[in-house]
Amino acid sequence: MALFNPSRDEVRHFFFDAYAKFQQQQVLTALEKMAVNIIHMHPEYQPILAAAERYLHQAYFPEMGETNPFLHMSLHLSIQEQVSINQPIGITQAYGKLCTAYQEEHTAQHALLECLAETIWLAQKNQTGLDAAHYLQLIETRAGTPHAEQ
Repeated sequence: MALFNPSRDEVRHFFFDAYAKFQQQQVLTALEKMAVNIIHMHPEYQPILAAAERYLHQAYFPEMGETNPFLHMSLHLSIQEQVSINQPIGITQAYGKLCTAYQEEHTAQHALLECLAETIWLAQKNQTGLDAAHYLQLIETRAGTPHAEQ
């Protein structure tokens, strides 16, 4: 089974195109609607998305305190998809607890996003696949949910 693994430019074009279609009041796909909702959560990214030619090849340096808006929005999309299908099992319940604790979905998503980012970073650092068990443990710790033995 092949995983969808878009290039950096494909990801950026997706967000640029979704925002442009929204601005032009064109019909959006379900995924584009999710992207536009994330864009609305991050109005600071809208000037970037309105200037595709300028930002398509922009480099972002986290070690200099820069956030890559395309990576950030992609992680939001991943979190929303995971919650919608409850994968890993337990993420939907943990997300609900975080929403209650933070009284706000965006902040709850950021809590999950930090867990996902750490899991991805560890996989890259160790040159391994994603450790789903570690990811779920981070999520459950963040949500205050006891880790269920499987």
